[in-house]
Amino acid sequence: MHSLRVVLASFTMLAAGGSAMAQFAQAPAPKSAPKPEMTEGCPGMISYRQPRIIPAALGSDEVRITYIGHSTFLLESPKLVRIGTDYNDYVKPPVLPDVITMNHAHSSHYTDRPDPSIPHVLRGWAEEFGKPVRHDAQIRDVRVRTVPTNIRTYGGEGTERHGNSIFIYEMGNLCIAHLGHLHHTLTQQQLNEIGRVDVVMFPVDGTYTLDLDGMIEVLTSLKAQVMIPMHYFSSFTLDRFLSRVRDTFDVQTNDTPSVVLSKASLPAKPQILVLPGR
Repeated sequence: MHSLRVVLASFTMLAAGGSAMAQFAQAPAPKSAPKPEMTEGCPGMISYRQPRIIPAALGSDEVRITYIGHSTFLLESPKLVRIGTDYNDYVKPPVLPDVITMNHAHSSHYTDRPDPSIPHVLRGWAEEFGKPVRHDAQIRDVRVRTVPTNIRTYGGEGTERHGNSIFIYEMGNLCIAHLGHLHHTLTQQQLNEIGRVDVVMFPVDGTYTLDLDGMIEVLTSLKAQVMIPMHYFSSFTLDRFLSRVRDTFDVQTNDTPSVVLSKASLPAKPQILVLPGR
C-alpha cells in the first residue's frame, strides 16, 4: 500500500508539474522592443537600412539612381561611372564612387576627409569665401557642371553668397539635377543656366532648406518629368510634402532604393518618385 501511495504521489507531482510546464509553455513570450523605423546617425539626420545594390549592365541610354539616405544618391552611368552626391562622413554609398559632389551647408553634406582613392572630388563652394565655384568636368560618358546659389549662414542670421551649388549630371541622354541644400527660389538666370532637366532630386524638410511653397515653385519652374524627394527627417515630414502635391503631380513609391531610367521610360506627365532610403 505504501508503494502504491508513493507511485500515486509521484504521478500527482508529475501531473502537476506537467500542467505547470504546459502553462509555462503556453504563456506568451515577452515582447521585444519594436524595431525603430529609423535611428539617429548624426544630429538632424536619419540613417536607414543599407540598400541592396544589385549590379547589372545598363543600356547605352540608361542611368541607375539609388537613394542612399539624407541627400546622398549613387548615380551610375552606362559606362559605370559612379557618382556619390552630397558625400559625407555619415551616409556613404556601399561602393567607392569615381566622382563625389558636395555642398557645405552642414557636415551631413560634405567631408573634409574624402577617401584619397576617389579620383574626382568636386566641392560646391569656392575656397575664397563668397566667390562662386564653376565646375564643368567630363568623366568618360558623364558631364558634371554646377550652378551656384546662396545659402543662409549657419546661424540663419545672414546670407552666404554662392555657398551652395546645384549639380547637373548629364549621362545616358538624361539631364539630372541635384538641388543640394537649396535655400531660395531660382532666378531666371539660374533657370537658364540649369537648362532643361529630366530628373531632379530636391529637399522636402521645409525648414532647414526652402519652405514647401518655395520648393513647389522651384519644381514647377524646372518642369522635370521625374522628381525624387530627399532630405526629410521622418515619414511625417515626407507625408506632409506629398499631401501638398498630390493634386498637382502624380505620386509613385518605388519598392526598392534603386531605379533605372532612360529617356524612353520617362513618364508622360511629371511624377514624384519616392525611393526608400537605407
